[in-house]
Amino acid sequence: MVMQQSLLTCSGVVFALYLHHVIRAIEVPLDLSQPPTITEQSVKDYIVDPRDNIFIECEAKGNPIPTFSWTRNGKFFNVAKDPKVSMQRRSGTLVIDFRGGGRPEDYEGEYQCSARNEYGTALSSKILLQVSRSPLWPKEHLDLVEIDEGSPLTLKCNPPPGLPPPVIFWMSSSMEPIHQDKRVSQGQNGDLYFSNVMLQDAQTDYSCNARFHFTHTIQQKNPYTLKVQTTRGVMETTPSFMYPYGTSSNQIVLRGVDLLLECIASGVPAPDIMWYKKGGELPTDKTKLENFNKALRITNVSEEDSGEYFCLASNKMGSIRHTISVRVKAAPYWLDEPQNLILAPGEDGRLVCRANGNPKPTIQWLVNGEPIESAPPNPSREVAGDTIVFRDTQIGSSAVYQCNASNEHGYLLANAFVSVLDVPPRILAPRNQLIKVIQYNRTLLDCPFFGSPIPTLRWFKNGQGSALDGENYQRHENGSLEINMARKEDQGIYTCVATNILGKAENQVRLEIKDPTRIVRGPEDLIVKRGSMVRLDCRIKHDSTLKLTVAWLKDDTPLYIGNRMKKEDDGLIIYGVAEKDQGDYTCVASTELDKDSAKAFLTVLERPERPRDLELTDLAERSVRLTWIPGDDNNSPITDYVVQFEEDKFQPGSWHNHSRYPGSVNSAVLRLSPYVNYQFRVIAVNEVGSSLPSLPSERYHTIGASPEINPTGVRGAGTQKNNMEITWTPLNATQAYGPNLRYIVNWRQRDTRDSWSNETVRTTRHVVWNTPIYVPYEIKVQAENDFGRAPEPDVIIGYSGEDYPKAAPTDIRLKVINSTAVSLQWSRVYPDTIQGQLKEYRAYFWRESSLLKNLWVSKKRQSVGFVGDRPRGLVSRLFPYSNYKLEMVVVNGRGDGPRSEIKEFTTPEGVPSAPRYIRIRQPNLETITLEWDHPEHPNGILTGYNLRYQAFNGSKMGRTLVETFSPNQTRFTLKRTDPISRYRFFLRARTQVGDGESIVEESPAPLNEATPTPGTVPTGGGAATLLPTTTVSLTSTTAIATTTITTAATTTTTTTTVSGTAATTQSAPTATTRREFATNGSSIWNVKAFTNSNWANITWSHNFSAGTDFVVEYITSNNTVRSIPVKAQTPSSVQLADLTPGMTYQLWVFPKWSSPSKTSYITFTTSSAYTKNHVDIATQGWFIGLMCAIALLVLILLIVCFIKRSRGGKYPVREKVEVLDHEDHKVDDPSFDYSDEDNKEPPGSHTSLDGTIKQESDDSLVDYGEGGEGQFNEDGSFIGQYTVKKDKEETEGNESSEATSPVNAIYSLA
Repeated sequence: MVMQQSLLTCSGVVFALYLHHVIRAIEVPLDLSQPPTITEQSVKDYIVDPRDNIFIECEAKGNPIPTFSWTRNGKFFNVAKDPKVSMQRRSGTLVIDFRGGGRPEDYEGEYQCSARNEYGTALSSKILLQVSRSPLWPKEHLDLVEIDEGSPLTLKCNPPPGLPPPVIFWMSSSMEPIHQDKRVSQGQNGDLYFSNVMLQDAQTDYSCNARFHFTHTIQQKNPYTLKVQTTRGVMETTPSFMYPYGTSSNQIVLRGVDLLLECIASGVPAPDIMWYKKGGELPTDKTKLENFNKALRITNVSEEDSGEYFCLASNKMGSIRHTISVRVKAAPYWLDEPQNLILAPGEDGRLVCRANGNPKPTIQWLVNGEPIESAPPNPSREVAGDTIVFRDTQIGSSAVYQCNASNEHGYLLANAFVSVLDVPPRILAPRNQLIKVIQYNRTLLDCPFFGSPIPTLRWFKNGQGSALDGENYQRHENGSLEINMARKEDQGIYTCVATNILGKAENQVRLEIKDPTRIVRGPEDLIVKRGSMVRLDCRIKHDSTLKLTVAWLKDDTPLYIGNRMKKEDDGLIIYGVAEKDQGDYTCVASTELDKDSAKAFLTVLERPERPRDLELTDLAERSVRLTWIPGDDNNSPITDYVVQFEEDKFQPGSWHNHSRYPGSVNSAVLRLSPYVNYQFRVIAVNEVGSSLPSLPSERYHTIGASPEINPTGVRGAGTQKNNMEITWTPLNATQAYGPNLRYIVNWRQRDTRDSWSNETVRTTRHVVWNTPIYVPYEIKVQAENDFGRAPEPDVIIGYSGEDYPKAAPTDIRLKVINSTAVSLQWSRVYPDTIQGQLKEYRAYFWRESSLLKNLWVSKKRQSVGFVGDRPRGLVSRLFPYSNYKLEMVVVNGRGDGPRSEIKEFTTPEGVPSAPRYIRIRQPNLETITLEWDHPEHPNGILTGYNLRYQAFNGSKMGRTLVETFSPNQTRFTLKRTDPISRYRFFLRARTQVGDGESIVEESPAPLNEATPTPGTVPTGGGAATLLPTTTVSLTSTTAIATTTITTAATTTTTTTTVSGTAATTQSAPTATTRREFATNGSSIWNVKAFTNSNWANITWSHNFSAGTDFVVEYITSNNTVRSIPVKAQTPSSVQLADLTPGMTYQLWVFPKWSSPSKTSYITFTTSSAYTKNHVDIATQGWFIGLMCAIALLVLILLIVCFIKRSRGGKYPVREKVEVLDHEDHKVDDPSFDYSDEDNKEPPGSHTSLDGTIKQESDDSLVDYGEGGEGQFNEDGSFIGQYTVKKDKEETEGNESSEATSPVNAIYSLA
């Protein structure tokens, strides 16, 4: 990391601007009367483009506003007389307009501007106006240049004179630049010099070109054509100078310009040029060698650069020296330039004009543009050479004085006015300025002022009586206060007070000291692999009252933050680093006052570039040398080269690895096989990976030979009972060694004296038919091609085909070991009945029935094998308390033999499995209700249930309590000891053998407690038991969870919805699929939401490192976004508070350095608002009274129905009453159902051991004629049974008055 603290802060820039005011004289405010001052003017030597209008600048200020006039060539220039010439409004700038025609050359000359008002006249410098010229090259005929090889040559350019002079360059007539070196080069005068001519110089022609600046035109001289006369040998010669001539020369240069010395020498070989200064060293700080050391440039020449310089031209034949005497002249330059002089009446003053030059300049004074000698006499003024002294000046003595310093090389002209004023002090700066400065920086408190006489200025801090002075403070003449090093204690309010005899003025400046901006942890140089993630740190400390801006640069240009980059407050993250990301990264932290930067280099390791230019050399019968040129290693050294080959006979187009070599070599001798048409390629390998394969080499075909090896993997085995199939692994392309590869297959039966049978094949298998059943054979397979046979092969043993076994195990004996296992014993079969290789004895068994009545069992056949020739075994994993059947077979390679007799056995009673589920309900804060189902596998006659439970609150555990229940009891209500603690329940079923497996659940968490994640909990024995991950049904209203997962090739999209209802204390959790965030496999999964009306518990699993910061971000259905930072835990969770009841939310969980995915989120909905302290209405007095009243009315109704039946009526009262009674039991809170009625079995039903309920009656309301016409409320209650729709027959009878009877009124309320 390279830290680059900005030396020039923003306050430093302001300070530099203030220093400009320090060196300037005090200026008169423009609202006061004052003589003119020239503010803008054109340069002295003014060259203009003839195609444009001419603008000659002259701007001035003064009060009153000055008027302007011009002279041309020393005479008055009447602007009004020439229609092409005008002056800009409120300005003296001349405009010469050629749009109507005219020649710009007619206006060349020397111009001078005058600006005057009633207080004086100011003059501009004399401006020499010249029009740019680009004359044509004179026509000339150039003869063929004939010259001997090795001779020097100068091709003259002689460009036409231009204004300004043109730029010269040499090209051929085909516009190709002429190559220049120390032998051939262009001189400063434009000529082309050949130190010695070579035969190759005649291959082109040479044309001098001149480019003119203003017209942007290029003129070309007719080309030179060379004819070089060759000789038998070029003679080597000592150097001689082609320019300058002779051994010495003189050169005059003006001070302040560049000095250019040139030496061009001839010789064979071309000489080298060295430069020296006599009696001293060359000034290294401003010396530059040019034109292949033939030119020496010294910039900004001064008098000490005068002296003798010499150039030394040398080659192996000798050396020569040329001396150049340099004299430095100087146009006038200022030593003391006259400044404006402001005096009060009666004051004295002086104007000083001192200049220097070579030769010494003369000084001439003018007043208001006229020589001072011819001006009216002024008794208060005295001229003394370069100084004018004023004594006892009075109002009305104001004027503008000009000082002209001139010599033969130029002149200087300066204006300075003398203004006599009587003005009280005034402060020119804005009032109550605020200056901010970085601590320990230099700063300037500006207080520009004016007054006449010139006021004295003093500074005070925080109203203190004494003026500021000392080492840390410096006062300037213009009133500014400089603080050398601003410290915290320098902060405060500063007051500047300007005083003269006419009064005083003051102003305040408030100074605030700010902390510097510092990068406390900048980026480090990193080396990363392509595709990985990288983080560049930039942790910044700055003044909190200043706005901080952080910018990143790459290779010193602004960095574009694309999709793969994420800019954070303390760094930059780059995902999927690519090769283009390599470079310098600079973090720039800046405020309005200062900035700091830190730089680091990011090196990206990439797979190497492919090798190239493969070449085969040293060709031999069994070897060849392969050479290649390595590709770029892309910042990771090449560790290996893999050579691959391809042949076009057996597997054309398929490449195989041949050999591997270290990364330090680029050539290898390859061992080859006969009769292969090879083609090679090379792959480079580095730490990142393998390069693309190189382009293939040319092919190389080796000559053939007989095979040297035989096939491997030879084996013989039968596929049918009367055959034997012989197979082998064939030779590959590099093992065939010749054309027409074939295999000689030999076989014979072992332990006989039979001769060998053989067959020659070209495939990889051969079948021998009509073989005895399972007898051994001797087999050998030999390779052969057109060049001969391979060596004699080894003999292997194979077997002919097997047949099914002919016998079954006998004398099978069983012994029951426990409720899940039995042991077996049997008599083995004779070997000749196996008819093959014995694999195993196999027992088939199946569960015939359970000893429990009405318990359905699966009769699927199962098997267990006993490998080898053995007489006993063990059958396990049986179901207890069941009837089983078993039979056995013998198994060989062909299959099963005949089955033995069937044996029957019974397993004893065992312990039961765990109950199917536990449902936990909390109808209120005082009770908890448990319901459970019977075990799926009773494994015997159930004798009851054992329930152990324990209260806990955080890490505090209560004592363990035990409850015992009968086998038919599946419900338990617990009275809570306090409303805060939670409970953990362990439920087991038991038989006479003992307790079975337990199921463990916990009561729901209170609203202020996070939902626990299932994990390990201590059992009664003190050991840790892994809790099964089960879903706790908290109420009769079921939460709806919908998960949609779409899987593509590289993207997993998960959308999870959790809907809560008013009845739920917490909704069922849902989870996302796994989402990976980094190339190392770190990911987040199993995101769950447990919701209530105004809060939600969020949990998730992850495998990130400790200390990882996560962000939980959620969006409401009205697009309000909120985020919560979370520290990493395993598992992690957070509670979202202050949620809106009935609102749908989208939620993301992601690491802080990442961003939320558009697709991987869960959706949950909070439940509607409800009252917390619900009570069971079944226990309320009003409800009991209401039920008694309804029962009384039902009794009355029955009596009425009985009377109607006795009169012949057919009113189905009993059925209606049953329906009404059934519906009345549903009158309850639709959200909280805590009564026991929903768990009671319907009449005529019974519960089986597996927990299913069998309903014997399927009657419905439709059977009574009105069920299809009934109406239902939103909560499912049946209304309007008798009042909305009356029975048609009833309304047509005499009982129409029943519509207003009390019974019907009650039904209408039901």
